[in-house]
Amino acid sequence: MKKSDITVFIVEDDNSIRFGLEEILRAEGYAAISCGDGAVALEGIGEALPDLVILDVMLPGKSGYEIAGELRKTGCRIPILMLTAKGQEMDKVAGLNSGADDYVTKPFGISELLARVNALLRRSCDWGGEEALSIESGMISLGRAEIDLENYSVSLDGEKVALTPRERELIVFLLQHRGQVLSRDRILEAVWGVKYFGTTRTLDQCVAQVRKKIGDHGRTAEHLLTVHGVGYKLT
Repeated sequence: MKKSDITVFIVEDDNSIRFGLEEILRAEGYAAISCGDGAVALEGIGEALPDLVILDVMLPGKSGYEIAGELRKTGCRIPILMLTAKGQEMDKVAGLNSGADDYVTKPFGISELLARVNALLRRSCDWGGEEALSIESGMISLGRAEIDLENYSVSLDGEKVALTPRERELIVFLLQHRGQVLSRDRILEAVWGVKYFGTTRTLDQCVAQVRKKIGDHGRTAEHLLTVHGVGYKLT
């Protein structure tokens, strides 16, 4: 399943947050539908049959706890990511017990939100199958650069430079998901590993080095693009 075939249903009564979530998810490549009223959310979810629900707790009409509970009572297994301004442990437990699969406490960062959305969808959907290419070795052309993945090197205008193992892994991951907007957290998890506890600055520095080596840096960058507030995209 392609990302563009995946629909996320947002239930949030704060207009600025709701519209912001729509924009973020569409930039990530998903389809997004939203609703601001808990009383009509169940009907909307039933009609849209989304792949993921992002559900606020405090809503007019019905609370997020009630909506999650009613969805689960019908046998619905759509993943639910709950948004809450409450930080107490018991509030989080209540959300999970009502049927939510994960939660994010407001205010939340875009990278954290996208990482949790992507993680829930990876568990429930076979997404990215057609877009994730099998690239492990061989020569890859990218703009003016010829990338030799087998020998960890790049030839740019006839001059060859070496790639570090991490730079190679980054290039492979970006190539496998070319055209997709990838959050920094997702890239760090894939390239540095789930146990990496450093900062996203490490990724930014690695991207900068890769850009120099493939001749795609400065104002003339055309391929390895920054998506501000989210991450990177390879075109």
